[in-house]
Amino acid sequence: MKLGKVIGRVVCSEKLSYFDGLKLLLLQPIDEEREEYGSALVAFDTVQAGEGDIVMYEGGKEAAKSLPNWFNPGDASIIGIVDNINLQDGSL
Repeated sequence: MKLGKVIGRVVCSEKLSYFDGLKLLLLQPIDEEREEYGSALVAFDTVQAGEGDIVMYEGGKEAAKSLPNWFNPGDASIIGIVDNINLQDGSL
């Protein structure tokens, strides 16, 4: 699992039926200290996340398995909303 911050929505006039009823959100990958890294990506939302939320997401084949029809072309899926991040040294 990876951490990301929801930074926007993606609106499609047409999409595959695999994704009917799902929101597509724009994520910025972050590390455990909430620092941004890498490029933003699009993920389908399975947990009703919103803009500004810190989320857990999965990519690749595992992302596709979060939908009822696991045989789909999805490459990133939001699978949880993070309430808190605690590091062992207590810095956050």
